[in-house]
Amino acid sequence: MKNRICEILGIEKPVIQGPLNWLTNARYVAAVSNAGGLGVLGFNAGLKESVTTVEETVEAMRREIRAVKALTAHPFGVNVAPSSDDPSQDRFTGPVLDLMAEENVPIAVMVGVFWPGWTARFRACDIKVVFRDGNPSAESTRHAIDGGAQIVVATGFDEGGTLPVKAIGTFSIVPLVVDAAEGRVPVMAAGGIVDERTARAAFALGAEGLYVGTAFMMAEESPLAENIKQAAVKADALNLLMYRTVPAWYRSLPGPLPDELLRMSRAGATEEEIYKAQHAYIGMRDGMLFGDLAKGYASFGLGITQIHAVEPVQSVMDRLMRGVPEE
Repeated sequence: MKNRICEILGIEKPVIQGPLNWLTNARYVAAVSNAGGLGVLGFNAGLKESVTTVEETVEAMRREIRAVKALTAHPFGVNVAPSSDDPSQDRFTGPVLDLMAEENVPIAVMVGVFWPGWTARFRACDIKVVFRDGNPSAESTRHAIDGGAQIVVATGFDEGGTLPVKAIGTFSIVPLVVDAAEGRVPVMAAGGIVDERTARAAFALGAEGLYVGTAFMMAEESPLAENIKQAAVKADALNLLMYRTVPAWYRSLPGPLPDELLRMSRAGATEEEIYKAQHAYIGMRDGMLFGDLAKGYASFGLGITQIHAVEPVQSVMDRLMRGVPEE
């Protein structure tokens, strides 16, 4: 199909799989790329235990990159989150960039705060940069485009994972970011995009692609724990608990630990206290990879309402594409 995102990324369908921490591996990422979208390896891809050194991080990602290559000939990406434009203050991004260049990974999905220095370094290595701001605004959109981002993602409060600080829904933030971009680069919609109806709505608001987390995470190939998939199929958006934490908000299926986090939030505990009680992102591993909601939490976007079965990635992709204009 004729689409700027497809042309920039070298993919068949303008869909990127959102890389949630702990919940990607080679099988899953390759399945999305083989279905015509862009699979993306996230932080701790393929791991069940934390690694802390630069060397361990790079070698773990190298193993997973090579495993993806063995399963697909199509493009895929790696999630990066620079913490500073000064390489001396950011120990991990430089080595990951070097790894991506060595292994010919063509796309970096950059999240968080935009750092133009890192974008220039990635692009100098012929690596395309997709930028997803954790708290999108017109100003941050223009800053990212001026700094060299080739695609911008507009993330709404409907998403799963770490929620934006401001509670602006996907179908309010998408036109805001599209207008700020002024057609200079394509914009992708993120947050609650799970089927043909939400895909069609995103394109109607000016998006040129879909950035999809929850829908793919519920697929057969996803490493999400089976008991959590089955619980999510039976749930809808009204069942999700929302509590305060660092940096702002999180949602989860109910369970012993999420119920306690909600109680703490309502009782006035600080974001830092709740973040510590949820065991930071280890809580995501325990709840979503291991399926233990007594030790962790299970985060989903509001599009969970429209997901009624665990299906192959290809079926999820086909459903999304029914809402994507042909031109």
